[in-house]
Amino acid sequence: MYDKNLLNTIGHVSQSLFSTDFFGVFHGSISAKISESGFIINKKDTILDDIHKDSLVKLDTLKRDYRWKLASGDVDIHEHIYENISSAKYITFTMPPYITALSIKHSKIIPKDYYGVKLLGNQRIYDPKNFDDWLLRAPFEIPQFFKAHDTHIMIIKGFGVIAYDRDLIEMVKKIAILENSCKLLSISNL
Repeated sequence: MYDKNLLNTIGHVSQSLFSTDFFGVFHGSISAKISESGFIINKKDTILDDIHKDSLVKLDTLKRDYRWKLASGDVDIHEHIYENISSAKYITFTMPPYITALSIKHSKIIPKDYYGVKLLGNQRIYDPKNFDDWLLRAPFEIPQFFKAHDTHIMIIKGFGVIAYDRDLIEMVKKIAILENSCKLLSISNL
C-alpha cells in the first residue's frame, strides 16, 4: 500500500519529533504527497512515536470518501497547502515548546545564535487573533501566508508551527534549528 522507504522515513522522523516534544499525544500531524491529487497523513488517533502502515491513511483530494474521517484533524490544512503550493511534498504541524512559548509574547523571533542567524534569519509570528474559529479559518489562511511570504515555516501565536518542504529531513532540520534558537533566547533572558 505504501512505499516502504517512505513509511520508514516518516516513522523515524515522527518518532524523533515526538521524543523532542514537538509532537504530543494529542497534537501533531505529518503528511507526504504521493501523487498529483493524493497524500498520506497520520490518522486522528495515532500517537506519533510509533508510525506504521496502519497509522497512516491515503487520501485523494478528488474523492472525499470515508477515509477522510479517519485522518488527523489537521487534514484540511494539509490538503489546502498541497493544493496551493506546488513545491510542498511534506507537511507537518508541530508544537515545539520554546517556539510556541516565545510566540505568545512576541510578533517576531530574531535568532541570536550562529545557525539561527545563518540558516533561518528573523521569523515573523502569525497572530490568528481569535482562537474560537481558528480551525475553520486555518486551512485558508495558512496557504495564503505561505504564498505571501518567502518562507516554509509558519509560526502561529500560541498554536505551534506549520512547515512544508520538498525534503522531509530539511523541513525537520529547520524546525529543530528554530527551536534551538528559541531555547537559547529563553535561557539567555533568565
